[in-house]
Amino acid sequence: MPAIPVRHPYLDHPAPLPFAHRGGAADGLENTAAAFRRAVERGYRYLETDVHATSDGQLVAFHDATLDRVTDTRGEIGALPWRAVRRARVAGREPLPLFADLLEEFPDAHWNVDVKAEAALTPLLELLRRTDAWDRVCIGSFSEARVARAQRMAGRRMATSLGTRGVAGLRLRSLGRGSLPVDRLLGAAVRRSAVCVQVPERQSGIPVVDRLFVRAAHALGMQVHVWTVNDAGRMATLLDLGVDGIMTDHIDTLRAVLTGRGAWV
Repeated sequence: MPAIPVRHPYLDHPAPLPFAHRGGAADGLENTAAAFRRAVERGYRYLETDVHATSDGQLVAFHDATLDRVTDTRGEIGALPWRAVRRARVAGREPLPLFADLLEEFPDAHWNVDVKAEAALTPLLELLRRTDAWDRVCIGSFSEARVARAQRMAGRRMATSLGTRGVAGLRLRSLGRGSLPVDRLLGAAVRRSAVCVQVPERQSGIPVVDRLFVRAAHALGMQVHVWTVNDAGRMATLLDLGVDGIMTDHIDTLRAVLTGRGAWV
């Protein structure tokens, strides 16, 4: 399958792109500097993370709204100041990193950032402006409105993934069941900044990614990245369908699959 044109510098890397999901969450140290270091040491240049803002506006790389599940501390990140959040330890060992520190420590990494809370959006965009890191970050969110607001605030210099309504429209379009253009389903402004579609392989038991879906995305100039795939056989199947990126917790497995296919860069 021929490569589609690169619409944004964020994607300027030979596909398929290997993403270390939360840095490679299989070892339990998700979204920590230690996890990201391990991924980078193994050759990963695309790292997936999430961001929340503390009550005093510090941007933390962390998935959950609360500290309860993976740290030795309890409480909601958005209700706590950074001085309290910084004392938490993932798996009782590793501190939560500030996203600004991750950008600085890994200057060659590209980051896929899920903006988990509305309060995190403005600090994230301010950080990208201050560091001029537009080419290194792609923003996504389950909130369609949040992605749209990010695009309005930052313009086309920022890469985004397609929103949830747009994904639904694209799936219908791929099956020949959608008559409305994708732009009508999520707004032309967001569509213009969407350089990729990031989806699960299946949603509620219903297949999302197949050859038709990949073809429909490519026809609109968007790459297809699939999350979160941890089985080598599923990775191979998706690559055979022509997907452009895979996000995984098992970074050694994905590297082995791509290496075996001569596709590890």
